[in-house]
Amino acid sequence: MSSTFGTLYRVSTFGESHCKGVGAIVDGCPPNIPLTEADIQPQLDRRRPGQSRVATARAESDTVTILSGTERGVTLGTPIGLFVPNKDQRPGDYQEMNQIPRPSHADYTYQMKYGVRASSGGGRSSARETIGRVAAGAIAEKVLAMKFGVDIVAWVSSVGTIDGAVDAASITRDVVDETMVRCPDREASARMEEAIVAAKDAGDSLGGVVTCVCRNVPVGWGEPVFDKLEAMLAHAMMSLPATKAFEIGSGFSGTRMAGSAHNDPFVQKGDRLGTQSNFSGGIQGGISNGEPIIFRVAFKPPATISKAQSTVTFDGQPVVLEAKGRHDPCVVPRAIPIVETMAAMVLLDAAMRQHARGW
Repeated sequence: MSSTFGTLYRVSTFGESHCKGVGAIVDGCPPNIPLTEADIQPQLDRRRPGQSRVATARAESDTVTILSGTERGVTLGTPIGLFVPNKDQRPGDYQEMNQIPRPSHADYTYQMKYGVRASSGGGRSSARETIGRVAAGAIAEKVLAMKFGVDIVAWVSSVGTIDGAVDAASITRDVVDETMVRCPDREASARMEEAIVAAKDAGDSLGGVVTCVCRNVPVGWGEPVFDKLEAMLAHAMMSLPATKAFEIGSGFSGTRMAGSAHNDPFVQKGDRLGTQSNFSGGIQGGISNGEPIIFRVAFKPPATISKAQSTVTFDGQPVVLEAKGRHDPCVVPRAIPIVETMAAMVLLDAAMRQHARGW
C-alpha cells in the first residue's frame, strides 16, 4: 500500500495539508512499552511550523493524541492510533492556483495519476503528511533506546552553497537545537540563516543536506538481498517530500578513492570486531556491522515560491504564477526530526525481523 511503510513495525499515515487533521496507525509495536503523548510530542515540536524566521509562518501546535493501543501508560501490542488536528487551515490561499500546476511540484502528476487532487496545499504531497511519520517514528525511537541503547541524531550539514563542519562522533540533539538552522557549526549556521532569510525575502527558496548518525546499532540487522539495511534507509529517506539524493558512508566521494584507501580494516573492539575507518557507513553487505551508521539526504529547494514564474495552466495557457500561501523557504531545519524518526522506523523494523530469527 502506498501509504504504509514497514514489514513487522508497520506505519500507515493519513490526512492532507488542509483537511481536519493528520495522523498514523502503528501496527506491530511491542507490548508493555511505557508510552504517553509526552514521549511523542518533543519530536513533533521540532517539526512543527512557525518556530523560527527560517520556517513557514503557519501557526500549528501539532499536539498529538493517542487514540488507541495503550492503557495505563503502556502499549498493549495492538494498533496505536495517533491524531494531530489541523487548526490553522487556509485553503483559500490556494484558490488562484487551482488551475495552475506549480513548477516542480506534485500538482500535475497527482492530477494525471488520479484524475483529481486536493486543491489546497498539495494534499498528500505536502510536508504536513510527515506528521504521522514523526509521531510513529518517535515511538520506534523509544523502543530502540530502551531495548538496545540506539541513539539517532541528525543535523543540517549544508544549505545552498554553505557547508558546515561537524564531528559526527560526538554530536548530540541538544547541540543541534542550539541554532535556528540546526547546524552545530555556529559560524556556518549564521551564514545559512541569513541566506535562507534572503531567499525568503526575495520570494525564492534554497535546498540543503541533512546528515544523520545512528549509534549503538547491533551487528546483524538488515535483510539481504533486496531489503539491505541501506536500501531500506534509502527507501525511507527518498519517500520524504523534496528529497533528491541519498548516500551512505563515503557515498559518491568513495568513487574517487582506491580500494586500498577505501577498505575498512578490522580491529578488536572490546568483545567484538570493529573497523578502524568507517567508509562503509556502518553497513556491509546490507547488514549492520556495529559501527555508527552515517548517511546523508539531499533536499531540493521548495517548489512553491512567491517569485514570479512563467508557466502554463492545466489546459496549456501561458500564465505568470506568483504562488500564495505560507511555505518554508528551506525545508532542512524542520526535516531533522523527520529524518531521525524515519531512520528509527527502519531500524526497529530490522531489529524485529532479526528477532524473528531468535536474535
